[in-house]
Amino acid sequence: MVKKITSSVKGADSVVTPSCGNVFTDLGFGPGEAAVMALRADLMARLRMLVQTEGWTQAQAAERFGIAQSRVSDLLRGKWDKFSLDMLITLAARAGRKVELAVA
Repeated sequence: MVKKITSSVKGADSVVTPSCGNVFTDLGFGPGEAAVMALRADLMARLRMLVQTEGWTQAQAAERFGIAQSRVSDLLRGKWDKFSLDMLITLAARAGRKVELAVA
């Protein structure tokens, strides 16, 4: 059951619906597609953090990931539509990271 919260904003009524925990489900994507999109978004964010934490330049990250520097630019700019889940897992593995999936 979703509890709706109603509030007044400058005379207009608005309804705030709490998230179910997956923004892609909240946006109306089906459960399977929303799950894959959430995994992609999470892995992409972690790869961006890895590049920042390690202090890699885009050229260094490209060499480490085995991809062109322009693809690293896409990754760092959050262009998630340019990366499949498979590719993101491959990039993580090339960077020496282990990717695990847990089903709850």
